[in-house]
Amino acid sequence: MHSRQTNSPPADDDYINGDDNGYDSNRTSGEGSPLMMSPWNQTSSFQPSSTASPENGLIGSLVREEGHIYSLAAAAGLLYTGSDSKNIHVWKNMKMFTTFKSNSGLVKAIIISGDKILTGHQDGKIRVWKSNTKDPKIHKRIGTFPTFFDILKTSMKSKNYVEVKRNCTTLWIKHCDAISSLSMNEEEGLLYSASWDRTFKVWKTSNSKCLESVKAHDDAVNSIVSTVDGLVFTGSAEGSVKVWRREGRGKNMKHKYVQTLLEQECAVTSLAVSKSGSVVYCGSSDGFVNFWEVERQLSHGGVLKGHKLAVLCLAAAGNLVLSGSADKTICVWRRREGCVHSCLSVLRGHNGPVKCLTVEKGGDGRWVVYSGSLDKSVKVWSVTEQAPEMQRMVPNGNVSWD
Repeated sequence: MHSRQTNSPPADDDYINGDDNGYDSNRTSGEGSPLMMSPWNQTSSFQPSSTASPENGLIGSLVREEGHIYSLAAAAGLLYTGSDSKNIHVWKNMKMFTTFKSNSGLVKAIIISGDKILTGHQDGKIRVWKSNTKDPKIHKRIGTFPTFFDILKTSMKSKNYVEVKRNCTTLWIKHCDAISSLSMNEEEGLLYSASWDRTFKVWKTSNSKCLESVKAHDDAVNSIVSTVDGLVFTGSAEGSVKVWRREGRGKNMKHKYVQTLLEQECAVTSLAVSKSGSVVYCGSSDGFVNFWEVERQLSHGGVLKGHKLAVLCLAAAGNLVLSGSADKTICVWRRREGCVHSCLSVLRGHNGPVKCLTVEKGGDGRWVVYSGSLDKSVKVWSVTEQAPEMQRMVPNGNVSWD
């Protein structure tokens, strides 16, 4: 990971025109960068022995030849897609609705909070957008984390500089590398951002303030999820999953390390938590999905083994969890009582690694699943928890085909 000495307040491309202070958008982070540790760009001839069941299948494809799809978010019938083109496309009823563009920084993460859209970028910044009430096709940037004025104010005191690498310092309120993941705690109004700079930061969305920066791992933090009961989970390229607990409020708030759930040689690429917060899932570059039961003191529940290459993304919805992989497929898993999981479907249709997933509630008890791929397309699927099982769990945590 490359860092640079910060001696003066840096320019913010949202306020000052330019090339973002010479930021190199092509560089990757660290020896253990997830792009280096996972076979994301490999092709695979792997074909599952079963395809999607009749109940779970493809609705359609959204293609815009502008770049790989890195991030997705859906709400109120709108789908937001981020790619390496810096454009955020908005889709409605399977058609392009509108587009808005950031000045710089590949769009690595998108989340929706109320009437705001928050995007995390390759340049280490978070941007906040809002659509025009009179013309919803128009989206305006209403903020950037951290703000230019907070950077200016913080830079005045030497105590606000932290060492990120030997002889290289930066302001603690700034990410000095790509943002990899965002998570929102709506109840507390807190936004969590994970970065390849090995930290996660906590933001108060009401005033755009950075409340805390936590040096979480020894390599890139690839994913972060928060729960309603104050737990935060982080997954890293170093192969670990750590648990943090939020204590206190306001200026007294701190996130304290609780425990490490996983330590392995292969990179942790993605995390997801069930809506109830009772189960935490972790995808890895070895193709496995580990999970833990929160209500049982975070005891390890098992391993879901349905992919031949790296798991790159996860999404949870109801009693379902979906895993997208570099093998170009999506596994749909159903959780039953006792935290027993079975595979309902293997969704196949992408021509490249499945990089991101998001899920929205559909009609008749169904879910609409959106998958973004490095084949530059987004596919739309319909899935249901009532689909028959394709795989069953066996005692060692593997799955076997019926």
